[in-house]
Amino acid sequence: MENFVIVDHPLIKHKLTIMRRKDTGPKEFRELLKEITLLLAYEATRHIEIKEVEIETPIARTKGYYIEDKRIVIVPILRAGLAMADGILELLPNASVGHIGIYRDPETLQAVEYYCKLPSLDHTSEIFILDPMLATGVSALKAIELVRDRGGKKITFVSLIAAPEGVEAVRKTYPDITIYTASLDERLNDHGYIIPGLGDAGDRLYRTK
Repeated sequence: MENFVIVDHPLIKHKLTIMRRKDTGPKEFRELLKEITLLLAYEATRHIEIKEVEIETPIARTKGYYIEDKRIVIVPILRAGLAMADGILELLPNASVGHIGIYRDPETLQAVEYYCKLPSLDHTSEIFILDPMLATGVSALKAIELVRDRGGKKITFVSLIAAPEGVEAVRKTYPDITIYTASLDERLNDHGYIIPGLGDAGDRLYRTK
């Protein structure tokens, strides 16, 4: 599918299998999510512009390259996206960080916004929206809408696992946004959970259920 990338790497498959196990505890679950995010970010940042600079090594002068990581904005969707943000910040420690609070109403399955705090955004900002689960897509669509309303144009969505329904929802509404994920799962169940999935990522991270 156009603008949809499954990062197919043995390390990701191995770590994701451990995460899916129902007996994996929150400490290991959190560590694995951070590690997989690092691997996803390696691919999801390939398009970032680099600039040439002249440097001096101990031997001679040469040309090198750098990223203006202050233009990069990481936007985790609360709660579960926070653990992913930690992973990307290890690679890009000078990136700005925004936060969007969204929950899915269990009855209507619609997105409900309860918090939004974003840094200054413009057409040059490289924005990465993070959420471990791309299920129905309603949270992703709301987060993208909030970012776009505040001037963000260049958006990449990064998830751990995705359902076909969620991917289609994002691609239909925002065909210019690229989605990176570790796995495209089978489908959603009647309650909007991904099958086979791994349960509720937020609850498993923080043992809230």
